[in-house]
Amino acid sequence: MRIAIFFTPPQEHPLTRAAALWLGRDAFTGEEFAQTAVDGFTRREIRELTASPRRYGFHATLQAPVHLAEGTSLSDVEEALDATCASLRPVSLGMLRVERLRSFFALTPTTPMEPINALAGDVVRRFDAFRAPPSAEEIEKRQPQRLSVRQRQYLERWGYPYVFHDFRFHMTLTGSVPEDRRAAMQALLEKRFQPLLDEPLVIDALALFVEPTPPGDFLVGRRVVMKSVRQPQDAA
Repeated sequence: MRIAIFFTPPQEHPLTRAAALWLGRDAFTGEEFAQTAVDGFTRREIRELTASPRRYGFHATLQAPVHLAEGTSLSDVEEALDATCASLRPVSLGMLRVERLRSFFALTPTTPMEPINALAGDVVRRFDAFRAPPSAEEIEKRQPQRLSVRQRQYLERWGYPYVFHDFRFHMTLTGSVPEDRRAAMQALLEKRFQPLLDEPLVIDALALFVEPTPPGDFLVGRRVVMKSVRQPQDAA
């Protein structure tokens, strides 16, 4: 089993529904959806270009996927998630946009990143105790020879290279897109998602995602709303 702490909007949020249809899978239920040819991309192309993010479901990484440390359990993580969300305040992402990050596409904030980065760093520190050290194979998959010195230090200490100063909030929509298809993919994603990005999005909850049998698909185990945004009847 692997677990991760991600952000995702509620299952019923229009952006969550649209992303599930685009990726071909709903991480809340595990339901899969047929993908179709669109705007010059074949069904097979869409399927292949969304294969990697489809496994994880629509999300933004806060604490990257890890195996549970020896002596810890899923219920321990759930208790920590409850305690964490009881102490955190929501962070506004502002308006999102479709952006290419290296060779893949994601939704990214247009607002200053400092409050978002601070929240992500806090999550990494709080849940590090539940992280088993990465195996040599897992480290090699990160291609440490291509990382900066700081990123290699992060990988060694925190099990993931893109934390703290090297963290960037993003909600992945594709895997690597060939260079000659990137302009068309940008146009397709903007057409598909831009109508859903006309209101600010807020990180008001954290979600525990679980991969029961690696390598496999991740499912939302629990999504816990931060205490300061809960309704009075939910606060008990």
